[in-house]
Amino acid sequence: MKNNRKIGKEYEDKARRFLESLNYKILETNFRCKIGEIDIIGQDNDYLVFVEVKYRKNDKKGDPSEAVNYYKQRTINKVANYYLMKKGYGYHTASRFDVVVILDEDIRVIKNAFYSM
Repeated sequence: MKNNRKIGKEYEDKARRFLESLNYKILETNFRCKIGEIDIIGQDNDYLVFVEVKYRKNDKKGDPSEAVNYYKQRTINKVANYYLMKKGYGYHTASRFDVVVILDEDIRVIKNAFYSM
């Protein structure tokens, strides 16, 4: 039986390949700091994109995107602000928050899934 971290890594890799097929340029994966983590950071045209990956085997617990609740959004937002500061981007950088949803074998991206807080 696989552990959750290994399963998560597999689906994050699948999400990364999917985003690359949509011409996202992947800058970092699993960016961590003491505040939290962002699964994928990439560039889509002129946007710096912070991506959360959510996987479910089936929809018994609802759509995977529903797991990106207010508290998760707030954490991702704080980590994104830290990333912008640490990398010298500044707050004027065009950025957005996407969610890659993997439900069994189906995969989709929700662009602008939520907004900066």
